[in-house]
Amino acid sequence: MGTTVDWLRTSTPGLLLLCGAAIAVLLIAIIRFKLEPFIALLLTGLGLALAAGLPVSQIVGTALKSGDSLLETGFGSILGHIAVIIGLGTVLGAILERSGGADVLTAKLLNVFGEKGAPVAMGLLGLIFGIPVFFDIGIFVLAPLVYVAAKRGGRSLVLYALPMLAGLSMTHAFLPPHPGPVSLGGLLGVSLGWLIVMGFVCGIPGFIAAGIVWGSWIGKRVQVEVPEEFLVRKQDTESGGPGAATAPTDNTVTLTERPPAVALIGTIIAIPLLLILGATFGTQLLAKGSKPLQVLTFLGTPAVALLLTVLVAFYVLGIRRGSSVQELSAVTAESLRPVGMLLLVVGAGAFFGKVISATGIGTALAHTMAAAGLPVIVLAYVISCGLRIAQGSATVAIVTTGGIVAPLVAEHGYSQVGLALIAMAIAAGSIILSHVNDGGFWIIAKFFNLTVKQTLQTWTVLETVLSVVSFAVAAVLFAILT
Repeated sequence: MGTTVDWLRTSTPGLLLLCGAAIAVLLIAIIRFKLEPFIALLLTGLGLALAAGLPVSQIVGTALKSGDSLLETGFGSILGHIAVIIGLGTVLGAILERSGGADVLTAKLLNVFGEKGAPVAMGLLGLIFGIPVFFDIGIFVLAPLVYVAAKRGGRSLVLYALPMLAGLSMTHAFLPPHPGPVSLGGLLGVSLGWLIVMGFVCGIPGFIAAGIVWGSWIGKRVQVEVPEEFLVRKQDTESGGPGAATAPTDNTVTLTERPPAVALIGTIIAIPLLLILGATFGTQLLAKGSKPLQVLTFLGTPAVALLLTVLVAFYVLGIRRGSSVQELSAVTAESLRPVGMLLLVVGAGAFFGKVISATGIGTALAHTMAAAGLPVIVLAYVISCGLRIAQGSATVAIVTTGGIVAPLVAEHGYSQVGLALIAMAIAAGSIILSHVNDGGFWIIAKFFNLTVKQTLQTWTVLETVLSVVSFAVAAVLFAILT
């Protein structure tokens, strides 16, 4: 018995078996027994930690100190980053919706692209906004537009959400200034310029295959309605076209019946993007520690950028148009009501991923694969895939794989193009098969009204298609150019 337990806890096959069993139990608890994901994630994470033999002090801390425990750092590491952003993004979305701004902007998009082209429009928005903005921030800003487009189009929310998510995911994985690609530049010694070029070359075909082709196919087969609580005003999809809306319900605060201009809404959406972009490129162009850089860094911090944008929206879409502070406060309170469970689920998912990482399965798997003698670009992709599947974080998979592959790459003396393509292979592997140990999985499930099964059918497959197609492009170019 003791030998079997030691094998499970110390060998790579044993750890894989434990990890696989934990994920299976989690999926059964949620899908078969309908257990609330927050509870299921918490129970499964604790169970896996105990089964893997992690010390209790490491799992939950002690009676006197628990700040360094997996439980608290797992929740804290993700919530410290997204809680304020989710809250402010939710409020901003509510103000845009209550003022009629989301209706106006969606109507403009539908006029340009047409009803049938609305999913493509959402994909382009995700692709463009995703360049300067982190993946989760992009979801928070663009989700209200997706809700309204789906309600107006009268088709599944999946059809509109997946192209937008593909655009955001592609830019997050493949393009600077996102942390993964920037880290690869330093680890592999490749210039950001080549990373940007190859990021577009490899990522765009993946975006088209995953977001447009797969998104259109699965969006017609997985029907997901937009719940009324996702929208600030009830939308009348039968009244004849974009921009139409019924009267607000008795318990819903509407800021104004007079819709704002499209240019004004576009400016408000652009404010946080420009501030964040200013901070990003300011870091590259300005002297370290200079006053202008400090100002840009402060204003371009996502939480600060969104806070300033919310204040601007309060004024130009609310107070200046005749709304009272009390009405704005009511909008804020109502919009934040559903955020609590979202944060709990995301935090529990991060804790589960933290436990998997702490078992050592990721490191053991990576080094085992490194000894298999695969071509460097294939090896980089496979290691990155294994790390992504094992612990959930794309950035962690990229950074860890880059560190493992860097010495192997240095031995071959590849050109900048070759190094950039290897970096793209690592980036492609880091997004494959998003599942229950990925915080993004739970954000998407909650934001787009998906069950766990539906999220696996749609988002998980989308990430896998994006990964495989982008890697295939990188591998073919690597074979031709190196």
